[in-house]
Amino acid sequence: MSQLSLHHIVRESSLKENAPLLILLHGYGSDENDLFSFASELPEELFIVSARAPYPMQPYGNAWYAINFDAEKGKWSDNEQAILSRDVIAKFIDELIQTYPVNKDSVSLLGFSQGTILSYAVALTYPEKIKNVIALSGYVNEDLFTLKPKEAYAHLDIYSSHGTVDQVIPIDWARQNPVFLKALDIKHKYNEFPVGHGVAPQNFYELKKWLKNKL
Repeated sequence: MSQLSLHHIVRESSLKENAPLLILLHGYGSDENDLFSFASELPEELFIVSARAPYPMQPYGNAWYAINFDAEKGKWSDNEQAILSRDVIAKFIDELIQTYPVNKDSVSLLGFSQGTILSYAVALTYPEKIKNVIALSGYVNEDLFTLKPKEAYAHLDIYSSHGTVDQVIPIDWARQNPVFLKALDIKHKYNEFPVGHGVAPQNFYELKKWLKNKL
């Protein structure tokens, strides 16, 4: 395994150089193999990297940051840990650009759940590193970044989607995403599907078409 900051698996591009880079960021309790099942269905010119979150969980799986389910406190997220992971991902992007034959001006993030929350945090903190974000079943956590002037985000494009019967992250939280992005004049598309905390086939078809149009 190469000595990059995050363990990862790769699907190489059909292009020998300057390939658009897509980084997959899985959800809480999962690993790099989860979203990688999408890879074979995505455009062949994409260089796809699926990263494993840095915090191992018991008995298996990984997290980008801890979530405490203690009933007395209600559910809360470890924002300090999340910010550390945000910065690890930003450094990882730089390492990938130095290591693989990819185009530094065409970097897309695809996140699910906790991976989506981190994708938003990376794009809004380091917009110069990111071109597109596909944000599945997640929300914008405003504690994880300090906003920059709108001009910094002028090139960004974001696709977000959510299940209307999501039992993990309420649909009301996701409905704030387009409101937030619109206020910053960030280009975005938002859609809902009649599913729980997962990606419906028609959702996958739509995000694939959206991404292809952005390459």
